[in-house]
Amino acid sequence: MNDTTKNDSLRDLGILMIRLILAAVFLYHGSQKLFGMFGGYGISGTAGFFEKNLGIPFPYLSAIMAALAEFVGGLSLLTGIYLRWAMVPLSITMLVAAFSAHTGFGSQTGGMEYPLTLAISAAGLGLIGAGRFAIQLPKRG
Repeated sequence: MNDTTKNDSLRDLGILMIRLILAAVFLYHGSQKLFGMFGGYGISGTAGFFEKNLGIPFPYLSAIMAALAEFVGGLSLLTGIYLRWAMVPLSITMLVAAFSAHTGFGSQTGGMEYPLTLAISAAGLGLIGAGRFAIQLPKRG
């Protein structure tokens, strides 16, 4: 194995590690919003929070879109399938969360630190791609 091959393998392993931890985070939070799992409130509860606490327009539709962005984005991170496409709505969802549901920066005081980190990490992976350790779909003929 030459240095270039070793570096490429380490790069792809690093991308996989980042993808997997982000997949766990987004599948967890998406499941809370979509299905009410893990102590979440489901679509109705999320929509109620969006409407009452954040004043987000079309709260039910917005809750569905946010939940799908997180859950499908998590699946995409897990598998690597359509990663670049899935990171667009996921990054936007996290930016909206950072600037609408959080004030200040520090996460200890409810700031935007965490959702902003998730947004930039997802956007970065969208730019880099899934790496070599991803499910490869067959090419269309």
